[in-house]
Amino acid sequence: MKKIGKKFNRREFMKTSTLGAASLGLWGRPRNASSQPPFAPEPQGSQKTVIQRELGRTGIRIPVVNMGVMNAFNGELVKKSYDIGVRYFDTAAWYMRGFNEEMVGRALKELGVRNDVVIGTKVYFPHPQRNLSDTELRDKFLEIANQSLIRLQTDHVDILFLHEVRTLPYLNRPGIMEALSKLKQEGKTRAIGFSTHTHMNELIGEATKGGFYDVVETAFNYAMKDDRTYTATLKKAAEKGIGLIAMKTQCTQYWYREFVPHEGASYYEGKILHTAVLKWVLRHPFITTAIPGYTTFQQMEEDFSVAHGLSYTPEEAQFLSDRGVIDKLAYCRQCHRCVDSCPREVQIPSLMRAHLYATCYPNVAQARDALAEPPTAKGIDACRTCRDCLAVCRNGIDIARRIDELRLMFA
Repeated sequence: MKKIGKKFNRREFMKTSTLGAASLGLWGRPRNASSQPPFAPEPQGSQKTVIQRELGRTGIRIPVVNMGVMNAFNGELVKKSYDIGVRYFDTAAWYMRGFNEEMVGRALKELGVRNDVVIGTKVYFPHPQRNLSDTELRDKFLEIANQSLIRLQTDHVDILFLHEVRTLPYLNRPGIMEALSKLKQEGKTRAIGFSTHTHMNELIGEATKGGFYDVVETAFNYAMKDDRTYTATLKKAAEKGIGLIAMKTQCTQYWYREFVPHEGASYYEGKILHTAVLKWVLRHPFITTAIPGYTTFQQMEEDFSVAHGLSYTPEEAQFLSDRGVIDKLAYCRQCHRCVDSCPREVQIPSLMRAHLYATCYPNVAQARDALAEPPTAKGIDACRTCRDCLAVCRNGIDIARRIDELRLMFA
């Protein structure tokens, strides 16, 4: 078998939505060229050459840019993605309650290219279900995974993930690990992994030591530029053979436009922003691939253009060095340090993720799922009776404003 290598319109929505345009902000000072990433790009071939990398120890080789399908509704976008060179399609049983997998499976079957693509899907347990016994978790995991194979119209996936891991006990649940091992032994998946966008250092560090998981899908973007600990964690994981797939790569992308001087507003239009921050991610050689969640053909072409070369254009280099993109970025880094500043210890990172899903993607279903993660006493309901929000983000995010907007959207 030859192996090679989400959502409404995110950009157009944010251009037309007053709330969306006001929900993400940029403040900052110009930075000089010395702040450029220290990682050199890989050698480039011709413009038509697609850069590919090995996914850790899995034996899978894929392009450095692929498709996060989560919010895509159009099967023709999947087909066109394959035509231009995308070879990895990332979906999940939870996305659109199964429709996303059905769309991917149908599109790839119509193309007749199953043996030429890599499919990854994920098994998600809503947080109340994570308290099930190990036997119940094992059986439910197997049931969901087999249903995914039916929807994807295939007898196996190439990567099967445990979806949205937040804690070490959940990562190491014996029932889940038993199910993953069984599915791998049965040939229903080539590799096993997990996805996470919170407590990443702890979780990826544990996976690196444990050796059970082959692949990690994790948040990594320019907002994390100065997080040397996280960078070291990722680098060590890659050195131990774990394949790293980067998500949330373009740091939500839209900042508070009212804080951008009129003469600089045009700087945030077009593809420079998207290609610059995507290249930044991929100039870290320990990242195998990025899976931007494009939803239009134009976005697809912009994002995949990066796969032909990782050198910055002069405009991209200027954007990253002169616009202070790293300062006070709108992207919540899920560091959880804000929780201690809240008198009620509200799980603010979950609320910030809900805000991201609602305003940037936008995906109301995913936003509701994120809001449902914390217990009632630690969720948005605890914020409804607060007159003034005392929570503070050390990275400059206006927590109070986002919570107010969530309350308006999900009253």
